[in-house]
Amino acid sequence: MAITNTALTTIPSNIYVSSGNTVVSAMYFCNTDSGAINFNLYAVPSGVATANANVQIYNSVQVASLDTFVVDWEKLALGNGDRLVANITFGQANLAITATVSYVGI
Repeated sequence: MAITNTALTTIPSNIYVSSGNTVVSAMYFCNTDSGAINFNLYAVPSGVATANANVQIYNSVQVASLDTFVVDWEKLALGNGDRLVANITFGQANLAITATVSYVGI
């Protein structure tokens, strides 16, 4: 198992890019701000250039101040070059949410 950590901004950015075939087992979105912050999450197939509504899996999820939103689905299998992309909602505090992704190669 391995993890990655990424501070989110309003610009959709990669929080994890699969190298080979991997499985994401959990994700944590930790809000360190004094106010609630919303985030978006996208599962983007390899070769797709941008995050858009067609690949969005979470839309404007609110994380309360000093709280963590946990995504602990069964598993998310990703192929080589598939990626998870996230951003906070426009107009909110940059870097207020840290995304942590737990994954393992298969």
